[in-house]
Amino acid sequence: MMKKTLEEYLNIPYKYEIIPSHEGGYVITVPDLPGCITQAETYQEALSMIEDAKKAWIESALEDGIEIPEPVSENNYSGKFNIRVPKSLHRALAQKAKEENVSLNQLVIYHLSKGIGHKGL
Repeated sequence: MMKKTLEEYLNIPYKYEIIPSHEGGYVITVPDLPGCITQAETYQEALSMIEDAKKAWIESALEDGIEIPEPVSENNYSGKFNIRVPKSLHRALAQKAKEENVSLNQLVIYHLSKGIGHKGL
């Protein structure tokens, strides 16, 4: 497999996460590039600065021979996974689902989402 150039990596559409800082301004990261982070006073400045941080991160990784991860896509997830639980927990969950008049799947999704603070539901 051939390595990409700096320019090729810079053209990959990595996702950013931007959050207000407790001290004021904004913190912005590239979650797929561990440690790629910067801080700025304004939202626009943060967007500009993360591009510089991303470039420096990728340049450093290329120089050091560190593998550069590709962005994680929603297409990488099927929405399905299997989990083994004790029979007693399975029974308790099934009973709770019946009491709530929902499917076992709906009950588990609700509690998993609530447990990690997911706001998508």
